[in-house]
Amino acid sequence: MSVTGTTAPDANNPSIDDPQHGCTSRPKKSTRSLDFIIRNGLAGGIAGCAAKTIVAPLERVRILFQTSHATFIQYTTHWTGPLKAAKHIKTTHGLPALFKGHTASLLRIFPYAAINFLAYEQLREAIITTTENETPSRRFLCGSIAGAISTLLTYPLELIRTRLAFETQKHSSSWLGITQKICSENTAGGRTGLSNLYRGIAPTMLGILPYAGMSFLTHDQIKDWLLSCGALAGIVAQTVSYPIEIVRRRIQVAGVVGDRLSIVETSQRVFRERGVRGFFIGLNIGYVKMAPMVATSFYVYDRMKRYLGLAV
Repeated sequence: MSVTGTTAPDANNPSIDDPQHGCTSRPKKSTRSLDFIIRNGLAGGIAGCAAKTIVAPLERVRILFQTSHATFIQYTTHWTGPLKAAKHIKTTHGLPALFKGHTASLLRIFPYAAINFLAYEQLREAIITTTENETPSRRFLCGSIAGAISTLLTYPLELIRTRLAFETQKHSSSWLGITQKICSENTAGGRTGLSNLYRGIAPTMLGILPYAGMSFLTHDQIKDWLLSCGALAGIVAQTVSYPIEIVRRRIQVAGVVGDRLSIVETSQRVFRERGVRGFFIGLNIGYVKMAPMVATSFYVYDRMKRYLGLAV
């Protein structure tokens, strides 16, 4: 199968033409050069920001659903619930409220996407050294590790963004206020401080490994076949990792609702409250959101690579 788009070509064969699909991908510089790293990081960061901006209102509603917010749980039982919830937010707090926390999201997503795409390129060059090594398992491994690296480095911003999106009172907290509040909250072990900014990191890592792996794998596997491969990649990855997404969101807002539960305890509570369905609340929003978001991300990334001279 040819290597195109987000994938870097075989290190021993830097120019790969696929006459079957008419696709050519020729990175002009070594993926280890500083120039490549800067340009590739810029392409990935811009792609991530573009994708997140498109779906910001849906993401706000989804977080409120995932965390079982008392005001919005009534909207989770019907397929029109997301629209009603968005209307409630707009009517009560105004249109900007649908984008609450989005600036924090962009501050996180630019370095996250930049590191994610860049790490994937570097890992491909190190792990997939020949065309014979171009296997689904190696693609999945590269995507999973890239996702884990970018998540670890940007997680505090993700937590702050989630807490901002969870707040619905009119006098909401600032980034600094939310950060101070998180750091001052007692954890299950009675600890406070900067370590609180990594609350929920365990389920996040459990979720990002299959999510990032499946996302890159699906995209690379079918890029030559379907124009909508980015959207399908997002849908597959979202479905695989969604139950863990629910658990991590609940843990992230634990300081607000007064819970101090482990992954297992949080999972048990979700099951007691809603049964198996509780692990898939908001998944319909995820499907609607992920298709344009991931498709936009991969599309903008591919185009930015061409614009910045990384591929032709």
